[in-house]
This record gives sequence, C-alpha cells and structure tokens, in this order.
Amino acid sequence: MSPTRSSHPQPSALSPRAPDVAGAVLAARGIHKAFAVGDRRLEVLHGVDLDLRPGELLGLVGASGAGKSTLLHILGLLDPPTKGKVLLDGRDAWALPTTERARLRNERLGFVFQFYHLLPELNALENVFLPAMIGNAAARGGRSLGEFRARAKDTLVRFGLEDRLEHRPSQLSGGEQQRVAIARALLLDPAVVIADEPTGNLDSATGEVVLDLLIREQESRGLALLLVTHDERVARRCGRVISMLDGRIENAAPLT
Repeated sequence: MSPTRSSHPQPSALSPRAPDVAGAVLAARGIHKAFAVGDRRLEVLHGVDLDLRPGELLGLVGASGAGKSTLLHILGLLDPPTKGKVLLDGRDAWALPTTERARLRNERLGFVFQFYHLLPELNALENVFLPAMIGNAAARGGRSLGEFRARAKDTLVRFGLEDRLEHRPSQLSGGEQQRVAIARALLLDPAVVIADEPTGNLDSATGEVVLDLLIREQESRGLALLLVTHDERVARRCGRVISMLDGRIENAAPLT
C-alpha cells in the first residue's frame, strides 16, 4: 500500500506557532525542561510553544537529541515541565491534582509508541481493552465494559487481526503489534493521539501499511494527531510540519 501525494494534504510552511490557544485542543506555552546530571543542570527544552488544532495531523521532526521525546512526555502528561504550561481542552493540565490529571490523560489522550508497549502477559484483545478496565464509568461515558470489549474486538477485526485476538505480543509480528497498539490508543475515543516514531521499528513496507491505517483512522474520526518522525516520507503525509533543534521549535523550509 503506497501513499499518493494527491490524496493527502501537503504541508504548509513550517511554523513555530499555530493560531491562538483558544483554537487548539492541545497547546504548550513556554515549556522548559531541565535534568540534574551529577552536579550539573542539563537544559533540554528552552521555552517551547506548540499548538495542535482539532482534527489536525501535525508532524514534529528533528534529529536525535533535539528534545522531541522529552516534549512528547510533557505534552502527554507523563512527565512534568520544569516551567511552562500544557493546556488540554484549555485546562492547565499540570496545575490539576494528580488524580484529575490522570483521568484527563486516560480520557482525552491516546498513545502510540515506537516499541508498542503492549503488556506481554495479555493477549491482543486484552491489551486493546485495557484502557476501559483501568478507567472509570465517567471515562466510558456511561457505556458498559462489555460494550468496550466488543468495540476492541471489532476494531482488531477491522484492522485485519481477527485471527490474532488471543495471541500474546510475543506471538505477533511488529506490524501486528503496532496495529494492536493503535487500536488500544483509539478505544476511549481520545481527542488527541500522540505517536512517537510509530513506524520507526518496522520495515518500510510494513511501516507504510501501519501509517496508512493510522492516518485513515485520524481522518475518519476527526481527531488530532501529533506524529513524531525522523522519516521525511512520513512527514510528507502530515498537513503541517514543525521542526525541533536543540530543544527549540525552529522555522524551516517546507518539505517538497
């Protein structure tokens, strides 16, 4: 399955800022991150601003060490910034109590990682169903666990994994594991999916199939997708692309 340039929006000029936060579902404002390394302080992020619009496919590119993964962990409410704000649905997420922030992360964010992060002791269906099990009734919108189990199964069947429902991750290929991970990320209908090098551990043909599936789901569901990649072929599929360098968002020429 190969992408066609005509069927996907072309990236606009790279820009460090999208519209004002009022129009963004996820936004970073003045994000700094520092780590203590022995007796030194290592500054990794230097005042990053970023906006992700509802329904947008935003690519984030940059060399290894640019700070992309650190930024994603902060945007995904997995690691706090040293300074700055992350606004999800207009709420300052890192100012919320821990339990409220965890609920917001579970309900509104989905994650797809390069190395899948599936639980090895669970089968494919159980891995997809897991977010509903650890969430609460509010996160499920009043729907029963049985409904979400049926949804998990239907999604895996639609992703071509009807014969792999009871297989554990070790029994699945890399492409199959990533399809399970995508199904898991989508289970609770998040507003935003954060994908960190989702094709980086796959061969080019398998990666293209997985990317097609991810973009198809993003478009059909109208969700916002922040996709980190070092692959220009992947970046060309994004509607807008921004670049990181040395912990900062930088301007750059559009991909052609």
